[in-house]
Amino acid sequence: MDEFEAREKISEIRVRDAADVGAELLITACPFCMSMLEDAVKTAGYEGKIQVRDMLEVVMEQMK
Repeated sequence: MDEFEAREKISEIRVRDAADVGAELLITACPFCMSMLEDAVKTAGYEGKIQVRDMLEVVMEQMK
């Protein structure tokens, strides 16, 4: 297989999309996605503006 080099990371596109609609919180149930989105928030310059959280963590907080 030839190596594939993406022009832009999908996670950075998703973070930018979220920022464009005013989202302050991204929620995921996937540990891999969480890691990728956390990195994308930092590399795309949205640190402190968008928070990435685990779905179960958010649900548990709402049940208190």
